Amino acid sequence: MSSPRLAVVLGEPGGIGAELCAYLAQDPERARLCTIFGSTEVIQAAARAIGVALDIVEADAGIERAGQLRVIDFPVVSQRFGVADPRNADAVMAALHSGIDGCLAGAFDGIVTGPIQKSSLHAAGYNYTGTTEVLASRCDTDVVMMLARDDLRVALVTTHLPLRNVPDAVTPALLERTLRITHAALETQFALADPQIVVLGLNPHAGEDGVLGHEEHEVIAPVLALLRAEGMRLVGPLPADTAFLPSIRATSDAVVAMYHDQGLPVLKSEGLDRAVNITLGLPFPRVAVDHGTALDIAGQGVASPDSFLRAIDVCASLVQQRIPTG
Repeated sequence: MSSPRLAVVLGEPGGIGAELCAYLAQDPERARLCTIFGSTEVIQAAARAIGVALDIVEADAGIERAGQLRVIDFPVVSQRFGVADPRNADAVMAALHSGIDGCLAGAFDGIVTGPIQKSSLHAAGYNYTGTTEVLASRCDTDVVMMLARDDLRVALVTTHLPLRNVPDAVTPALLERTLRITHAALETQFALADPQIVVLGLNPHAGEDGVLGHEEHEVIAPVLALLRAEGMRLVGPLPADTAFLPSIRATSDAVVAMYHDQGLPVLKSEGLDRAVNITLGLPFPRVAVDHGTALDIAGQGVASPDSFLRAIDVCASLVQQRIPTG
């Protein structure tokens, strides 16, 4: 097939997204796949700050050498690294929505999103809870958040909730939806035939037969039985403290965790620079860096581009191996 066409959204102009794009320009093989949605001025300033060559070309131009980058310009009001200025919120959101529009229209095959500063958007009056939620709304579909690295994929039933709210949020309907979306994505996006999924319990020791909680028996196990009857290969509910043992991981394709900090510390502790955030359930692949805007180091040339470049590689791979549905 032809090379994937990726929309890359810069994100917060005051953060490290611009210098990550400047680093991308030094890699023409990756840069050829990408069109940046963000401020030309900010990316040029980042390139100067970190001392790399940059030649911004038109969005429909070819990339012929290192240092070139295709950019669709979304001008900002203020350009200052280390500061998330709410006056730039309109440009940030316009770039994000334009990248999504391009994917929905078929002009791009997938989207890679840089980190966005939620507090800045809130200060500007945007009711922004996250890019994942924006994508779900724009595409009118249910989605699942998955964090992944080379040898481990962790999908989440609940995401950014206070821990005291998690038990009530883990309903049979939500768990079933999460497992169906995850299973379908493993088949169609990751091209895995008959995937096996490990499902964690909610409580310590997966409830220990009801002594430490009833959610495993009352919520999780019935859903697993229903889906196993349809042919899904599901293991669990397993205690989270043993589910990541090498012997279990070696035979499984993904882990479904009940809440954010149940599954992600294991993945992140084994190499944050190789981890990416994937949104499952969209009509096109979306991959994001697994780090924030890093305002404290923006423009200093010390930010690592590894997660950003990894996100581009993963998105391109998902595009190429995607199995058409419908």
